[in-house]
Amino acid sequence: MRILYAIQGTGNGHLSRARDIIPVLQQKGEVDVVVSGIQADVTLPYDIKYKLRGFSFIFGKKGGVDVWQTYLKSKSKKLYKDIRQIPVEDYDLILNDFEPVSAWAAYLKKIPCVGLSHQAAVVNKNSPKPKKKDLLGQIILKKYAPVSVQYGFHFQSYDDNIFTPVIRKQIRDLKTDNFGHYSVYLPAYEDKKLIKFLSRFDKTNWEVFSKHNQKEIKHNNVVIKPINNEAFLESLRTCQGVLCGAGFETPAEALFLGKKLMVIPMKGQYEQQCNAAALKKMGIPVVKSLKKKYNAKVIDWLESNKIVSVDYPDITREIIDHIIEKGPYQVSKKAHNFLEADYFLKQP
Repeated sequence: MRILYAIQGTGNGHLSRARDIIPVLQQKGEVDVVVSGIQADVTLPYDIKYKLRGFSFIFGKKGGVDVWQTYLKSKSKKLYKDIRQIPVEDYDLILNDFEPVSAWAAYLKKIPCVGLSHQAAVVNKNSPKPKKKDLLGQIILKKYAPVSVQYGFHFQSYDDNIFTPVIRKQIRDLKTDNFGHYSVYLPAYEDKKLIKFLSRFDKTNWEVFSKHNQKEIKHNNVVIKPINNEAFLESLRTCQGVLCGAGFETPAEALFLGKKLMVIPMKGQYEQQCNAAALKKMGIPVVKSLKKKYNAKVIDWLESNKIVSVDYPDITREIIDHIIEKGPYQVSKKAHNFLEADYFLKQP
């Protein structure tokens, strides 16, 4: 069996999950990997057959996506060319983790493409949603990387085709401790804003992992560190709690390790708003920004000993077995309709 595993390269979560999925796929057949995107800070210890620019949303420095930089760095002609050239027809199974190039290539050639991503779970009708609707955000999640059948990962199993998170082996093997500091990963904020915010809580030691700085700096109780996988794992292993965006992998890993967790969802990022809604239902405190009005909530969290317990078993192999057993062609009537001309583009 020839398998094309396509991975979104914006952010680190997709690539982190792929570290555990790829070895399982390799036991099922010959695997080629495609990665598209330009915002990841981690690498894969596997050969990448197709490294593409794709379409990436660029992190800003004020808590959200930088729309202007996203536009400037988008290469529509290159994206269209890559979609036309990637040979999706050469594979028996296309497994897609929210990667747009192979997804659109498969759609245009009417070839089944199986989605296996967190985003597939977020759009599920049974998954928690924020009170405030975001039509554009919903459209982006549904049409950014179209697939013919979907399986998803979420903080809880909200439906039959939604699984608990893939926790990478590096995390599962950690022996946790508590050195008293708090680990911070908020890539959509610049360092100055984070230092100003975290310095308000001067009795707490903060280890901040930054996309905006290439050297370590210290400002009173705040240490800014460049992103490094091993350093982040050590900080996570020994921290008392984690303050991060409402992405998926980092909150899931913090929960798995039994760490206190607080999240700040990115502004204008519908997926993170959905994640925040899910985490809030689980009892995780959520704040909207770094404004002073949230100081009291942060202090309450720092003084609390509440830890949300989760059960995230290692079922990666069972998930892949299930997908292959079903086969990419054994999909629902709606998914078959997807392969008909213009069906996808007509959907609201």
